[in-house]
Amino acid sequence: MDKQTKSLYEKMVDLKQFAVVLLAVGVFFFLGVIIPFDSKSEMDVNIMMISSMSFLAVSILLFIQSKQCQLKLMDMEENHK
Repeated sequence: MDKQTKSLYEKMVDLKQFAVVLLAVGVFFFLGVIIPFDSKSEMDVNIMMISSMSFLAVSILLFIQSKQCQLKLMDMEENHK
């Protein structure tokens, strides 16, 4: 693999791994929202819900960027053949 292909592949893998981590963190925040607890205030629930949705949204965006990198790699491989 040439330098550009290798860096694009590494970027794709990094984006996918970071997206999985953000997805896991978002799920944990969501579990904090749905599990009942006596001392949770309304503000705590709202903060956890906003955090959960933002982590999940960023995770989806990173999965989309990773897919775009994968499509570029496939296109580059077709052009080399």
